[in-house]
Amino acid sequence: MGFSEARFEETEGGEMKEKPYSNKMSLKYISMAKAEKLKSLILARIRVARLNLWVTRALSMLMLLGITMQLKSLGETVSSSRTPTSTFSYPLPPERVYENNGYLMVSSNGGLNQMRSGICDMVTVARFLNVTLIVPELDNTSFWNDYSQFADIFDVEYFIESLRDEVRILKELPPQQKEKVAESLFSMPPISWSNMTYYYNVILPRIQTNEVVHFQKTDARLANNGLPVEVQKLRCRVNYEALRFAPSIQALAEKIVRILRDKGPFLVLHLRYEMDMIAFSGCNEGCNEQEIDELTKMRYAYPWWKEKVIDSVQKRLAGLCPLTPEETALTLRALGIDHNIQVYIAAGDIYGGERRLATLRAAYPNLVKKETLLPSSELDPFRNHSNQMAALDYYVAVQSETFVPTNGGNMAKVVEGHRRYLGFKKTILLDRKAVVDLVDLYKAGSISWDKFSSEMKEAHADRMGNPAERLVIPGKPKEEDYFYTNPEECLASFDEPQLSNDDHQQDADADAEAEP
Repeated sequence: MGFSEARFEETEGGEMKEKPYSNKMSLKYISMAKAEKLKSLILARIRVARLNLWVTRALSMLMLLGITMQLKSLGETVSSSRTPTSTFSYPLPPERVYENNGYLMVSSNGGLNQMRSGICDMVTVARFLNVTLIVPELDNTSFWNDYSQFADIFDVEYFIESLRDEVRILKELPPQQKEKVAESLFSMPPISWSNMTYYYNVILPRIQTNEVVHFQKTDARLANNGLPVEVQKLRCRVNYEALRFAPSIQALAEKIVRILRDKGPFLVLHLRYEMDMIAFSGCNEGCNEQEIDELTKMRYAYPWWKEKVIDSVQKRLAGLCPLTPEETALTLRALGIDHNIQVYIAAGDIYGGERRLATLRAAYPNLVKKETLLPSSELDPFRNHSNQMAALDYYVAVQSETFVPTNGGNMAKVVEGHRRYLGFKKTILLDRKAVVDLVDLYKAGSISWDKFSSEMKEAHADRMGNPAERLVIPGKPKEEDYFYTNPEECLASFDEPQLSNDDHQQDADADAEAEP
């Protein structure tokens, strides 16, 4: 500052003192001091203003962040009330640590339930071979031309995480392996109905040699019987716990069940009387000449439907045809099913439409389908995806008080097993040969209604999904009871096992493997 210019003088006593400033110099330094003080004041005010601005901005950001988090939380709450997100049991199971022997890719073939069972088998194979499973690819080439993939039908995140203590599952191959399979991929169909020895001795060396192996088929690739209990139990865990439906499907299926339960108990009727099933089976009971011609042309249009010339009358008498809506109505009445119960039809469009449903509707006026319970807008996202529509029906069928399938196809088998797993929920397993015999006698006037009803009840007394030992036929796996129909190793024990008197409908079961 200006003080460096001060002048000093020596007094008579030898002391030094500051010389007095002249008025001009004094005014100059006073003015400079005031200016410097003013400048400091201004700078201080600027600093305070900047600090206030920073604080204001920081507070504004915190407020915006808080509002954003609240809106996000609200959005998630609203969303979860409509479509649940993946949920896990906490804590998650610890990851299983093992030496990875390679990678298994699979293409699941068939319809929804055929693919479902195959996926369970492939998880089990991967676990016991200590290989990494890539999330299965679903069949897009089957009769239905449904292009849904795994994540469209199943909760893929839950599938992966809930099984991580058993097997490592990835959504896709790691980059290095992906580059390798782009050049060459070892692909094969494993032999059907194989035990674990086949996979240890044949498949594992191929995986170790090629690093990545692709299975072209997954249906019936594991035996029904003769497998270690831990293998069977893992198949059940995958099927009944890990394979949850995708959140959108789960939410809508739960809504259907709520609507039904609000009105009372309900029976799910798996009325397998769609055009493709009737054409495939060659069964034309109750069809007119025009319909028979239409069904025959459809059967010949699909070269992989091997059986072309079919005697419908003989096949029906052998119990190998899906029951017609008319036969089903008489059977349910004869079994004493309440006239007022809600009957939910788990199926696609019934061949012949309302004309063929008239008898069933007269017997059970509370006849409903998902299409009648829900507005079109809620079904539209699923409508052109037959496997997603089937998933909705599967969930409702499992939750129903009573389940009645009219044909021994894959859905009927897998739902029956699922209901057994849930505590042997009532499942009426119709003996189709007995049914058509009794229906024909009653319609011909050979027996009274009371006789018809009592005979029908007697024929089905032990066919209600009650505990039974799984039938084992060594060397004939296609003819024995299907594991996923009666997963006995996974079920609650019962005191007095009953041998199943099911005739097993061997030819029908063989047909069901390739059913459209």
